[in-house]
Amino acid sequence: MTTPWGAFQLSRFPEDPRDRLRAWDASDAYLLRHLAGREVPLSGTVVVVGDRWGALVTALAEHRPVQITDSFLAQEATRANLARAGVRPGAVRLLSTQDPPPDRVDVLLVRVPKSLALLEDQLLRLAPAVHADTVVVGTGMVKEIHTSTLRLFERILGPTRTSPAEQKARLILCTPDPSLARPANPWPYRYPLPDGIGPASGRTVVNHAGVFCADRLDIGTRFFLGHLPAGRGARRVVDLGCGNGVIGTAVALADPGAEVLFVDESFQAVASAEATYRANGVPGHAEFRVGDGLAGVAAGSVDVVLTNPPFHSHQALTDATAWRMFTGARRALRPGGELWVVGNRHLGYHVKLRRLFGNCRLVAGDPKFVVLNAVKR
Repeated sequence: MTTPWGAFQLSRFPEDPRDRLRAWDASDAYLLRHLAGREVPLSGTVVVVGDRWGALVTALAEHRPVQITDSFLAQEATRANLARAGVRPGAVRLLSTQDPPPDRVDVLLVRVPKSLALLEDQLLRLAPAVHADTVVVGTGMVKEIHTSTLRLFERILGPTRTSPAEQKARLILCTPDPSLARPANPWPYRYPLPDGIGPASGRTVVNHAGVFCADRLDIGTRFFLGHLPAGRGARRVVDLGCGNGVIGTAVALADPGAEVLFVDESFQAVASAEATYRANGVPGHAEFRVGDGLAGVAAGSVDVVLTNPPFHSHQALTDATAWRMFTGARRALRPGGELWVVGNRHLGYHVKLRRLFGNCRLVAGDPKFVVLNAVKR
């Protein structure tokens, strides 16, 4: 990526030579050109929200920016990209969306996320630190910026306009108004689960902003809840890509003796999973981990892995994440251990599971979803 601050070799995390997806796009480049062309002062506290793979903070590292991200993978990519650029450790402060934000923000750069709820939560959390002279610039591809995006900036921070589009990217230019009466932050959001879905029926779900289907139970999870391997006395169970933790919580309710590990690469998701688990007074033992799938989990130490894999990475459709989740599960499972997967029927996960495990059983299906089971031999 060539920028006014130099050229940088950037990669996503985990690094894969077969991965053709770039670690930056035209909206990152547009924002950096804007900062240099307008000679935006960067001597104060520079905060970068939603930096996808660390492209922005790597380019701006000499100004000691603060990165705020919901993604563990983005944090790891940022560390690797900073090291590749020769940036000394500590020059860029890396925070998650669950960490307290800085007390004062002089330049706020926002890479618009896919989730409007996550953007709302982050702007509301940062608004008290923004002052009348704060430079606020958002960026995203044209297809990512909607009228609702602009209204959110305007409602929380102040008057907002957009730039002309360049290479299908656009900037959001906001003038902070400290006198603005801001709404209360509605996140995290709580709602009761419906009846008829097994052990989790009527239980409470807690969702932090940005978690998939934050205001309702998604239909794939609902279908999975009706076909879980619950009540079978499994010793160690993993809710992989746990989201709000409903699946793992349901298993823990059915098997109080089970040890449940909730894992997700999203800080918001793991916080939601822990809040959901605690809100329901579940007996037994649970662990909550933000990380890269099952990396760090001992091989052969798990009895059951449950997962509803994502099939996209930001705006890119890809099965790479699902494949890594399946291979990680096979490594972590003991002989005889089981992987249970729910997914859209058209994704054809049964083909991958048969290739990896040598077997795959259809547990249940409807016109949209399938629940699959593979056993480690």
